[in-house]
Amino acid sequence: MRRHRTAAGILLAVTALFTGALVEAGAAGAAEAGTRPAGRTDATAAGPGSEAAVAARTPSLAEQRSARTFWTAERMRGATPLDLLVTPQAAKRLKAPKAPEGPVTTVEPTAAPAAFPQAGGQWTGGGAVVKTSGRVFFTFQGRTASCSGNAVTSQNASTVITAGHCVKYQGSWHTNWVFVPAYDNGSAPYGQWTATKTLTTPQWEASEDINHDVGAAVVAPLNGRTLTSVVGAQGIQFNGGYNKPMYAFGFPAASPYDGSKLIYCSGNSSKDFLFSQDHSLACNMTGGSSGGPWFTGFNEATGQGTQVSVNSFGYTFLPNRMFGPYFGNDAKALYDKAQTS
Repeated sequence: MRRHRTAAGILLAVTALFTGALVEAGAAGAAEAGTRPAGRTDATAAGPGSEAAVAARTPSLAEQRSARTFWTAERMRGATPLDLLVTPQAAKRLKAPKAPEGPVTTVEPTAAPAAFPQAGGQWTGGGAVVKTSGRVFFTFQGRTASCSGNAVTSQNASTVITAGHCVKYQGSWHTNWVFVPAYDNGSAPYGQWTATKTLTTPQWEASEDINHDVGAAVVAPLNGRTLTSVVGAQGIQFNGGYNKPMYAFGFPAASPYDGSKLIYCSGNSSKDFLFSQDHSLACNMTGGSSGGPWFTGFNEATGQGTQVSVNSFGYTFLPNRMFGPYFGNDAKALYDKAQTS
C-alpha cells in the first residue's frame, strides 16, 4: 500500500509491506508517526516500558474456534498482502523520533556466512528459521489478508512477534488471526495456531507511529502442545544498537513473489537517515513480508539468531530497501506482556 507523509516540508511516498498488501512491510507505508488517525483513541497513559501501556485484544472463544476452521488451503493461497487492501490516507506529519534509551536486554535462543549479502531470494539453508518463521493470516475489513511472523523464546512458549499493522490497522483489530509456521504453498506442516490474544505498542495503538510498528500474538496450544515445544524458538534482543550484519525473513506475496515460500535478505544494516529511527537493509521483499523477523548473530548452519526487528515499510522513492523498527523499551514491554499472558 502506498502512503504519503509530510516531513520537513517534503511529501514522501511510503510503501507498506502488509501481506494483504505491501502494507505489511511498513504498515502500508508506515502510518505517519506521531499522528492520530480519525477515530483512534490514546492508549492507557503509562511510562516507557510499562506493561500497562501495551494495547491488546482477546478474541472470544467462539471466534477462536471459528478461526481454527476458517483458513483452508485455498483461502491461504488466496489471501492478499495487507498493503494491497489498504486505501491511501491523507498526508500526515512525521513527529521527530526520540533516541532509543535503556539497557541492553537479550533473551538467548532456545536451542562464515555463505548467503551474505543477499538482496532477496528463497531460503534453502534449512535450520531452525524454517520452522520458527511462518505466515500470518487474518481478516481485515471483511477480506482475507496475510503477513509474516516468528516464534520467539518466551515464558508461555506461545509467543509470536510480528508487525503492529499485522494485528491492528486503521482503527480496528484483525480477526480470525492464525500463525502458520513453515508455511509451504498452502500447506501447514506444523498446524495452524490460533491467537488467544493480539497485542501492539501504545504508540502504534494511538497514532500508528512507524517507529513502533511492532505486534505480538499469544497462540493457543494445539493438540495439547505449545507452539515452541513443536517448532522451537528464536532469541530476541532489545536496545542492541544499530549498524550490524542482519538477516531478514518473510513470506512476500506481492509481485514478483507469490507468498508460497520463505524468502530472505542479508547484509550490513544501517540506521534510517530520513524520517524514522528504524533499521535499514537492502532488500527487495514485497507486501506480505511485513512482520517477518530480522536477526543479528544469525548462524546459517543452524538457522538460529537473535531477533531485533521486523519487516515494516519501504519508501517508494527508495526501491529495494526495507526498514524495520528498533526494539527498545516499548518493544520489550510488549514482549514481556505477551510472554506472561
